[in-house]
Amino acid sequence: MSAAVTYRVSSADPRTHLLDIEMTIAQPAAEQKVSLPTWIPGSYMVREFSRHLQGLQAKQGRTPLATRQLNKNTWVLRCQADRPLTLRYQVYAFDNSVRAAYLDGQRCFFNGTSVCLQAHGLEHQAHDIEVAAPRRHGHWRVATGLPAVRINAAGWGRYRAEIYDELIDSPFEMGDFWSGQFVVSGVPHRFVVSGAPSSFDGERLLADTQRICQAAIRLWHGRGKPAHRHYVFMLNVVGDGYGGLEHRHSTALIASRRDLPRLGESAASEGYVTLLGLISHEYFHTWNVKRLRPQEFARYDLQTENYTELLWFFEGFTSYFDDLLLVRAGLLKPAAYLERLAKTIASVAQTPGRKVQSVAQSSFDAWVKYYRQDENTPNATVSYYTKGSLVALCLDLALRAEGTELASVMRGLWKRCAAGPMSEADVLAELQAQTGRSWQREIRAWVHGTGELPLATLLRAQGVIIDAVRAPMAQRLGLRVSETANGIQIKTVLRDGAAEQAGMAAGDEWLAVEVGSGTKARMWRLKKLDELGLWLGRGQRCRALVCRDQQLYWLDLRVPQLASNWTLKPGAELKGWI
Repeated sequence: MSAAVTYRVSSADPRTHLLDIEMTIAQPAAEQKVSLPTWIPGSYMVREFSRHLQGLQAKQGRTPLATRQLNKNTWVLRCQADRPLTLRYQVYAFDNSVRAAYLDGQRCFFNGTSVCLQAHGLEHQAHDIEVAAPRRHGHWRVATGLPAVRINAAGWGRYRAEIYDELIDSPFEMGDFWSGQFVVSGVPHRFVVSGAPSSFDGERLLADTQRICQAAIRLWHGRGKPAHRHYVFMLNVVGDGYGGLEHRHSTALIASRRDLPRLGESAASEGYVTLLGLISHEYFHTWNVKRLRPQEFARYDLQTENYTELLWFFEGFTSYFDDLLLVRAGLLKPAAYLERLAKTIASVAQTPGRKVQSVAQSSFDAWVKYYRQDENTPNATVSYYTKGSLVALCLDLALRAEGTELASVMRGLWKRCAAGPMSEADVLAELQAQTGRSWQREIRAWVHGTGELPLATLLRAQGVIIDAVRAPMAQRLGLRVSETANGIQIKTVLRDGAAEQAGMAAGDEWLAVEVGSGTKARMWRLKKLDELGLWLGRGQRCRALVCRDQQLYWLDLRVPQLASNWTLKPGAELKGWI
């Protein structure tokens, strides 16, 4: 059966960063509308992909058609309904992230949301996409989660999506990349890495990823059948970067080269463990958000924001399980896991916005706040990723006192919601079904409230030892800074902290401190924040010299002594939670 809509993606010259798109609609409407999405599912911000579309032209046979633009991303064409309609346009592709499109002489990557116009009225019919190899790039290959219709050995050719949503949920990676494969529970997995140095240990990455996939499938299905037929990991390694975007049969990842595993090295660096956590996170999304998903995402509206209060569950709970799966896969020891958990707890504790915004509201506001952060963000918001993961932790530990665990609740929700749309009411119903009691009080307090979570009580009940350590200087002052060879730049002043009380502001350059008074006063040049403790000695008061808009100010500063962080260690009575 032929597709209702067909795309051909090519490039005459990758150096221009321009993708050439030819789109054919087999049986268009008399007034055919087409539009480009304004956002990509999984990244909750309107990104205006149409700003990179140029040169739109339309024909039926040899007859040119006029295109009328209705708004920023929508066009209408008047045509004969019984004749194929062909549109040609270009997309500027130079966004080296996981969200959009990129093309140069080394690689090409794109999401359908950036390059594939949506033919209104035909969204639920088959869409084919053909990718053509750029000239003079004979070693390039193709990787994608879309099933092939007709391709050559390198992957160039035609692929098919059953509906438009599947098309835009299947990114393409093209280039001279490293590639490896493995099978878990009968499901073939492919891992491709673009930009890796010669020191890259691909076999180790492949083996470790296989263990993560095994742990995830075991958590969701036990010995049952997984939720997917195949899967592709696409990793772009760069000088400095980190992130991922989930898709139904694949994920696009970006990481720093220094975080890759290296040949001849057996120890796992902190960066490599973080990369494995990212892989675990995006793979867990195969279930949690791509299939089991918010009721509001049952059908995406790609023209505008889609609001939900459930990102604390779909992102936060995924953030909780990502590192936990590393433990269960044997890639992270319990003590190291607790060290990472302590950092997450400290991160939330150092966010004054946790007292202002609930994680439910944070989820709803993601469109205008999470992805548009500024110097006041920590004072006004809380991350549904980090606090959401701590809500998951609290639920998991509280459930264990009831004889069950959060993983069992996730499996129950998978069945209850038939691996489809889910609401908060479903979460409450499944919690009650597994424990015999209502959890409305906890969800109201932990998810919809702004009070502190009962972390210490629940962790100690699991045999975790909690000790307090003195916080670093930035935390004691209520600051977030960047340090360069020239000195200290203040990025954020946290609410109700010592720096705010002194009158410091984001953008200030902190130049020096004056310690003591009278004839004993000494002035010190300050280049690193931790040097402040050296100049203060046992004292707590000083004067800070800051530069703001080329003016110098002396500010009276009192340095607190009591701020502390937690260290978490496994005790002798540690229970089976990790």
